[in-house]
Amino acid sequence: MLKKYTTYLQNPVKAAPLAVFRILFGCLMIFSTLRFVSQGWVNKYYIEPNFHFKYYGFEFVTAFGQYTYILYAVIVLSALGIALGYKYKIATVLFFLSFTYCELIDKTYYLNHYYFVSIIGFLLIFLPANCYFSIDAYRNSKMAFSKIPRYNILVIQLMLCVVYFYAGLAKINTDWLLRAMPLQIWLPSRYYLPLIGDLFQKEWVHYAMSWFGMLYDLSIPFLLLFKRTRIFGFVLVVIFHVLTRVLFPIGIFPYVMICSTLIFFGGGVHEKIINFFRRFFKINFLNETQTLYWTPNVKNRLLATIFVAFFAFQLVVPFRYMLYPNELFWTEEGYRYSWRVMLIEKGGYVQYKIVNPKTGNWFYVEHNKFLTEYQQKQLRTQADFILEFAHFLEKHYKEKGIKNPEVYAESYIALNGRLSQQFVDPTVDLTKVTESFSHKDWLLPFKDTIHGF
Repeated sequence: MLKKYTTYLQNPVKAAPLAVFRILFGCLMIFSTLRFVSQGWVNKYYIEPNFHFKYYGFEFVTAFGQYTYILYAVIVLSALGIALGYKYKIATVLFFLSFTYCELIDKTYYLNHYYFVSIIGFLLIFLPANCYFSIDAYRNSKMAFSKIPRYNILVIQLMLCVVYFYAGLAKINTDWLLRAMPLQIWLPSRYYLPLIGDLFQKEWVHYAMSWFGMLYDLSIPFLLLFKRTRIFGFVLVVIFHVLTRVLFPIGIFPYVMICSTLIFFGGGVHEKIINFFRRFFKINFLNETQTLYWTPNVKNRLLATIFVAFFAFQLVVPFRYMLYPNELFWTEEGYRYSWRVMLIEKGGYVQYKIVNPKTGNWFYVEHNKFLTEYQQKQLRTQADFILEFAHFLEKHYKEKGIKNPEVYAESYIALNGRLSQQFVDPTVDLTKVTESFSHKDWLLPFKDTIHGF
């Protein structure tokens, strides 16, 4: 049985799907990065703020002031190298490191699709996506192949299946299916959309879209994997992501997913796409005719180990929330990196109280003296933000002359349309709490139950 599967993974298939994926991914990253810079977001998010919220374990990652633009220049140039297949190995490594570094500067701006881009950037380092229709293949015939082992295509397909299927599993919860939350909050505000705006005022539409979203995410991997249903599945992908782009401001992620799912189509479709590129740009690259075979050498065995470890991580990590008590949507312990997309709507309030233990005097903190408006929004609803900022305030007021200041937080959160509930134990001095992967027992329990994955 194992031999049958390994043979299947090693069988040569056309390299065109991976080449098209490389080109589209590189072009989308160029456009996305230039858009990010042109909107002034590098300055707004990474240069202007005086304080950045750090990912646990990556506190050493810092912005470089005006030199942060150099990182974004590296992203653009490396993405161009990926699209062209020029100095591909160097380009993929530089893209993964520079893009991921920028995202690690401040967790305020964490989004699932940024995580997805980093993951794809990482996978491309190990895939021969430059073996076909690339400058590298044109300049060096030893790197040119028209067929490659099947697993090089499957790793991208499998990653997309994980994203969709896990997003679908996450939607199997009572808030999403039985209360249509948070769509009941979000959709009525889209009343201004022509033709469909009035529909979003109807409760049955909220429920219909909630159920459709869950069924779509769970079924789309299977629709795309099977040839008979592939076109239907791709049409659903286009409709779903175009509608998502119309309803929600989530950047170019819908286009990334639409272009990425093309990799499920056979090599013949992608060869037609490449022939279109050849004619449109008047490119006369020679057609590669060699086949890249898998050989049982040390390099390929190591590569197989990396892929197995990578996907084991992707399959297991989203379920780490089971290790924590209390409600996931409330504490968000184990929420990131689990492909939980747009499942919660939180409104929050947090107020810090600084106490001088020597005199007993105390005062409240004005957050806007330290944080941007968007940072304050994230601070109000996320426990690790609340703790990290408390330690920042401790350090700040020590420098102002208060010896061993105590920091307390009064916090309330409204989750998915519920009444506001107290979030943080106001009697806990947060300077005595250290960040870790353990449960945050200084959070108050959620006074409701949400059943599901």
